Amino acid sequence: MMKTVEILFSGKVQKVGFRACVRNAGANLGLAGEVENLTDGRVRALVTGDDVIIEKFLSMTYSCPRAIIRNIEINEYVPTEFIGFNVKRE
Repeated sequence: MMKTVEILFSGKVQKVGFRACVRNAGANLGLAGEVENLTDGRVRALVTGDDVIIEKFLSMTYSCPRAIIRNIEINEYVPTEFIGFNVKRE
């Protein structure tokens, strides 16, 4: 079932190449969405895809080099269509 979720990553996730790693993981799995830095130090990803693929995506984010994920918060989000998987710049 296709759905959109908001994922909030906290820990050492900014200035370590984490957004690019998240984008690559999502794109490699055929997911669509966007990823951005938040002013509070977290990284936010909006991801649209199948439940099982989103779970695989989440496990892949833990292998992003130099990033240390302390917490992941996942929230249901309004179904959103994205073209590809992009890094949203400040």
